[in-house]
Amino acid sequence: MSTGSNGVRRIATLLRPSTLDSAVCRSCQETLGRRHYAAAAAASQDAASSSQPPVSSSSSPQPTPASALKQTFTIKAGVVLSRPPQITRDLTPFEKAFFLYQRRLNERLALPFTRYFYFKKGTPADEDWKRKYKERQTPARDIGKYNAYSKDSWNDELLVGAVESEPEHQVEMLLRDAETMTSSAAQEGTKKEEIPRPAPRVTEADKKGDERSLNRLLQRTLYLLVQSNEGYWSFPSSPVGLDENLREAAERTLAESAGVNMNTWFVGHHPIGHHVYNFRKPREDEKSKALLMGEKTFFMKCRIMAGQADLTANTQNLKDFKWLAKEEIEKYVLPQYYSSIRNMLSER
Repeated sequence: MSTGSNGVRRIATLLRPSTLDSAVCRSCQETLGRRHYAAAAAASQDAASSSQPPVSSSSSPQPTPASALKQTFTIKAGVVLSRPPQITRDLTPFEKAFFLYQRRLNERLALPFTRYFYFKKGTPADEDWKRKYKERQTPARDIGKYNAYSKDSWNDELLVGAVESEPEHQVEMLLRDAETMTSSAAQEGTKKEEIPRPAPRVTEADKKGDERSLNRLLQRTLYLLVQSNEGYWSFPSSPVGLDENLREAAERTLAESAGVNMNTWFVGHHPIGHHVYNFRKPREDEKSKALLMGEKTFFMKCRIMAGQADLTANTQNLKDFKWLAKEEIEKYVLPQYYSSIRNMLSER
């Protein structure tokens, strides 16, 4: 029993799921749409062949249909340029309390300090030592007031969140002790020395929210993101040339996008990940006469040692750049792009 073109089209419509269904992803919608068009085209071609006479061989040649073209992807090289952490991470409250407890335990178990080996009994130095020890209740100022030889020496634990466990408080106590010693030395006639203070862990770039600065989030890994004129954020990337491999294309891409005012080091010759972008509608390449289905970007890992990105002379139509941590990147790039690159990014 034969079925007409209208019947074939109706059956294909019933069997095909709706492309407007929210449960169907974008790539599946495109595939279902192409299958529907192919079925409809096959049905119409069968109907036309049964109703129309054959075309003579002397007629003019017809253009090549899109389905007969070779389907291909544009291969691109991307650069994951990162700045490693500059300082150690912040300690958790439990780690702070535990490390201070270890120092107090070491103070309790250490041998008694042989005071008279260093200070002669009854001298001003000995009196000064006794005054300081009475004030601190311990030789070490940075562990807080704790006497390891008193009746309350058993109470050497520290509650989580106590100010004595904060590294900033400990540093301040050590600096105060050093400044007191230098002041005493200055009173005795020697030259007073300046006590250098450690650099802060929070920089001016952190306070100002300057996302272009490399001097921010010193305990995290930062990655270079560039923005195109259309407003999309991504890693620097460009098509691979005919005479290039991925490593050479990545080096050229970085120079063309972020400038040459950077000392960088590419880690290896193999990509660490890739991203596939499918066009909404396939495009025909005029040079190769192939049907471009999308782009495939392969990412090369790179480290920055010195310098800074500069988009002044870039040739890839870029207008802005940022140095961002992993969770910050998710706010700028497209969800599909982030799902492809997130496993390449460091948690720290």
